[in-house]
Amino acid sequence: MSRFALSLAATAMLAAAPPATAQSMQGMNMPGMTMPAKKPDARSKQPAKSKRALGRRGGPARRSTTPMAGSKGMDHSAMPGMNMSGSTHEPAQGSQQDMKAMPGMQMPPSGQQPSQGVSQPLQGMDHSAMPGMSMPAGKEGSHDMQGMSGMTMPGMAQTGTALPAGNAAAPIPPMDHYADRQFSPADMAKARKEMMFEQGSQPFYQVMFNLAEHQAHQGRDGYRWDGEAWFGGDINRLWLKSEGDGAFREGVESAEVQALYSRAIGPYFNLQGGVRQDLGPSPKRTYATVGFEGLAPYMFEVEGALFLSNTGDLLGRLEGYYDQRLTQRLILQPRVELNLAAQDVPETRLGAGLTDAELGLRLRYEIRRQFAPYIGVSYVAQTGRTADFTRAEGKRAQTTSFVAGARMWF
Repeated sequence: MSRFALSLAATAMLAAAPPATAQSMQGMNMPGMTMPAKKPDARSKQPAKSKRALGRRGGPARRSTTPMAGSKGMDHSAMPGMNMSGSTHEPAQGSQQDMKAMPGMQMPPSGQQPSQGVSQPLQGMDHSAMPGMSMPAGKEGSHDMQGMSGMTMPGMAQTGTALPAGNAAAPIPPMDHYADRQFSPADMAKARKEMMFEQGSQPFYQVMFNLAEHQAHQGRDGYRWDGEAWFGGDINRLWLKSEGDGAFREGVESAEVQALYSRAIGPYFNLQGGVRQDLGPSPKRTYATVGFEGLAPYMFEVEGALFLSNTGDLLGRLEGYYDQRLTQRLILQPRVELNLAAQDVPETRLGAGLTDAELGLRLRYEIRRQFAPYIGVSYVAQTGRTADFTRAEGKRAQTTSFVAGARMWF
């Protein structure tokens, strides 16, 4: 009797329990998904269970609680009009799926039951019609949303390459003077002016003797000098040049002094203009001078000038040299100088054309950069009418000299 009463009580308890939901949402782990609370329904009584629905021990047959395939991680709460509180098999008490507002989604007729014990996907659901949702091609009825890189939900922030194309103007490129963004342009202009003055615009000076030598040649010994000095900046300078030669116990034979204004016309060349004054026993004349000085091509020191005298005589000069370093201190310098005249000038014993040419080779040793003694050889040859004037005075037109001197600058 007691065993029969116990079985009857268990059957009543199982009959009073609510049936399991056909589509359980447990384990779906949908971020942002909130399920509405169940509302009480007037239909509180459950339909009678048939004998087939009871198990061998009197319990109801188990229904499938498997979640929808492929719905893992899907935020249905963000889909307009979609309420996942119900079941596709049997609606929960007091709840009903409201999917009519989802575009392209079709639900099976009310009351239609899928086969028991089998979890079936939503048939006829067209995700491509949902706003902002793109579904890749797959098997019919499949809801596998893994790998959907193009899927976007309303309200989801877009970053990186997912941003829509725009037509905004390009950002302003950086200025040459970036500090002007942080400081006053007037203050920065003053600072740059002071910096340029300290780094090269302030005046400098240099005094150099390229040649200061003793010449030993047949018959007599002599001397020669060639020097220059300048004062100014990188662009504008004042130049003083002087050169001449003479013989011991006979005095100076020829000498000249030039005062020139120099203007930089490029990184390696200066344009010069000014006056030249001749000194010595020869007729003292004044010349207007225009010339150039620089590096060509970036290694040979070259210098050229035209001289127009106060009597209308036009002269020219071209010279150049190259410093070939044998060691850090030992330097070999070949040197060439050419002098020309546009007409005969008997007063100064010059003939038209190439008046004279000098070829020299000097080897110097830099004890310091500012002081370097040297030895070498110099060959001077006069040509044309100039050579005739020299021979008429009883002198030689070609002279070879052994030289010794020092190159100095400070």
